[in-house]
Amino acid sequence: MKFLSTRGKDVANNSAEAITKGLAGDGGLFVPERFPDFSAKLKDMVGMEYYEISAKVISSYLEEYPYDELLNECKKAYAQFDGEPAPIVKLDDDLFVCELFHGPTLAFKDIALTLLPYLLRKGSDISGVKEQILVLVATSGDTGKAALEGFKNAKGIKINVFYPSDGVSEMQKLQMCTQEGDNVNVVGVKGNFDDCQNAVKKIFSSKECNRILNEKGIVLSSANSINFGRLVPQIAYYFSSYLYLVNDGVIRLGDKISFTVPTGNFGNILAGYYAKQMGLPIDRLICASNSNNVLTEFFTNGEYDANREFYKTVSPSMDILISSNLERLVFEISGRDAVKTSERMAELKEKGKYDIEDKELKQLAKDFSAGYSEEEECTDTIGGVFDEYGYLTDTHTAVALKVTNDYREIINGKIVVLSTASPYKFAKDVLKAITDRTVKDPFKASEALYNESAVEIPPQISGLKTKEKRFTTVVEREKTFDEVLNFISK
Repeated sequence: MKFLSTRGKDVANNSAEAITKGLAGDGGLFVPERFPDFSAKLKDMVGMEYYEISAKVISSYLEEYPYDELLNECKKAYAQFDGEPAPIVKLDDDLFVCELFHGPTLAFKDIALTLLPYLLRKGSDISGVKEQILVLVATSGDTGKAALEGFKNAKGIKINVFYPSDGVSEMQKLQMCTQEGDNVNVVGVKGNFDDCQNAVKKIFSSKECNRILNEKGIVLSSANSINFGRLVPQIAYYFSSYLYLVNDGVIRLGDKISFTVPTGNFGNILAGYYAKQMGLPIDRLICASNSNNVLTEFFTNGEYDANREFYKTVSPSMDILISSNLERLVFEISGRDAVKTSERMAELKEKGKYDIEDKELKQLAKDFSAGYSEEEECTDTIGGVFDEYGYLTDTHTAVALKVTNDYREIINGKIVVLSTASPYKFAKDVLKAITDRTVKDPFKASEALYNESAVEIPPQISGLKTKEKRFTTVVEREKTFDEVLNFISK
């Protein structure tokens, strides 16, 4: 299967090439030339284990990867999780939560990033890439740690993560800055996630930066969801959620369900859109935003306008104004018009906004709904869900639950909310929400949260207290490439 750039001037001949390159040479994102049809395959997938579902879904796009090898790698990746990788928790007869935070770093990014090192290494072998690979990552909190953990000590690969120095939770920062491994580097950037993301994209698109790296025998790749290898494993948990509900007798095969997704860079919910294009019976994809609600307005009026105040919220992984993966969706609704997509992305870069046509907006309305949660509503939801269901939720999932409540009266059928992180990654804010107590120290807040909820503190959190902080560098965004050069010269 070939992969096309959303901007029309680059083509990857196969999935291995698309994954190894990460970002298309014209600055666009790679998309599959077609969507595999799973409509007739679903009945045979009921009862499968998660790693089997994942291998089936991924292999339909990654045709060059040997299936038995991919299946084994999926099994190895998800054996690192604490039990079931994507369990379904029932809140009431129509509302369910898919917990995606049982991996090594307690965030949904683990679903893809425990597998991506294999996909990248194998892809480079298939593509004949002999150079050392440098993985550049911009993170709003969770991707960074999951990528660092996935790639640590990987042969022939180095990884450099950039995070907004004041735009992640203390636990997220500690997770990254204490990272072990001799091939990893972590750098704080003065600014927000968009500043980090733009700096990384600039390095990818700079001929001068690439020339310097090539002279040093290094090629770039990405672990952000701009890389199709990061995106494709995420499609699997939409299938597993549906199949688990069928297997448990909650729905019948063919019944439609909806998903609510806390959304920042748009990769998580885009995976759901891809699943629907593959024939999974999805009714609505509900895009949930926090106060940085640029996506809510896009789905409401067809204008994407990032020229607005940026808010730092209690759900920092969603504090994003430039949602990179939206480009893939815009490409699809335009009829795969690469020229139009390229023009819109150029307009976004130059003016900070672009519009879509009325017919495209109507097309979006067939698949998507959107809403957002203000800060107070988010914290009220954490407390309300704990009181009503005895269920402890993090700040990002709370945004999704609040938006779900806004739509429950008008959406038929079951709704699955994707839960993207452990509440202990945001212990101070979760504790405040359910007790109205302010505890500044994140470890003391975790202990207090355990005493209130009886939900065990994950060892990944408690163990941070005694770990050495290895990375403390913070730079202006203009200095990011200098840090890359310092890192690869070590």
